[in-house]
Amino acid sequence: MSAAVSLPSVTSRFRRNDFDVTNTVQVSSTEAVQTAVTDLFKEQWPDISTERITQAFETLDALFGGRLPGFHGVDTVYHDRQHTLDVTLAAARLLVGYERSGASEARLGTDRALMGLVTAAFHDAGYIREVGDTEPNGARYTSSHVSRSARLLSRFLTAVGMVEWAPIASRIVHYTGYEVPFKDIQAPDARDHLVGHLIGTADLIAQMADRCYLEKCRDRLYPEFVLAGVAIGRSHEGYVSTRYGSGLDLLRKTPSFVTAMRKDRLDGSFNGAYRYLNVLFEGRNPYMETIDQHMAFLQKILRSGNFSLLRRSPPVFTRDPDPLPNMRKLVLSHIKDVWSES
Repeated sequence: MSAAVSLPSVTSRFRRNDFDVTNTVQVSSTEAVQTAVTDLFKEQWPDISTERITQAFETLDALFGGRLPGFHGVDTVYHDRQHTLDVTLAAARLLVGYERSGASEARLGTDRALMGLVTAAFHDAGYIREVGDTEPNGARYTSSHVSRSARLLSRFLTAVGMVEWAPIASRIVHYTGYEVPFKDIQAPDARDHLVGHLIGTADLIAQMADRCYLEKCRDRLYPEFVLAGVAIGRSHEGYVSTRYGSGLDLLRKTPSFVTAMRKDRLDGSFNGAYRYLNVLFEGRNPYMETIDQHMAFLQKILRSGNFSLLRRSPPVFTRDPDPLPNMRKLVLSHIKDVWSES
């Protein structure tokens, strides 16, 4: 069993927009991530059957691609297929890293680790609209998407013969969201909560270490926040309330968000679980290093006011063939509706 994952050589130092932090796995490709995750799990648990891993990725790909009966496919431009695959890869690495770091009596075991992997894969499935939903875009479900994901998780785990894990997965997936206070998440085993911490960590560090994180916050997360009613809406008193006035305004507030997430979640509720990656990367943590680089670059931009330095325009991996223009139309319509309400 190899002790560490190799980082890219100097000749491949230029990271591609849709590759993971090591520049070795194309996280926009379901097949590439499935292969990387399967290899990692087989290395850690040689006797594991890969059938359920295959089923999870096949179902996920059909769900996001609009080929799963009853679902439209992904149409959220920030929480797209690449985001979910990136998080799933990070979660697999954390699960294996923990297993290699923990004492034997505290190890997760094959089934619990597999449950954690599936939970990570479906953690944002609730953004995907079902046939019969009346909302025009999955971003409308921002405030309830984790509960929607939990229902899909339960259905999938039951279908693949892991019904005993369905109640646990549908609870610990809330470590990736804000709907349920962490103190109210119940699970029968402390290791189940640990899996939740690993998944919650993966969700944060994968997106914040995305090569185009800053551009995506400005150009993709902000429109989702508008449609969700997070950026602009009506107060209980009927006044227009603006939390983020634009994508640039969201960027200006991103350093404080990242600082809070590190303090309250990564180092707080999740107990520094990101450290379990170090065993895979020869004592390094490429995710946390990349996040630090992003924040240093953003601070440089904020000091200079030169936002033209953010010039990457990566592809969007949704079912919609023209996702960003269509999202802009929805955003403009929503803003108009907010201001026209009496």
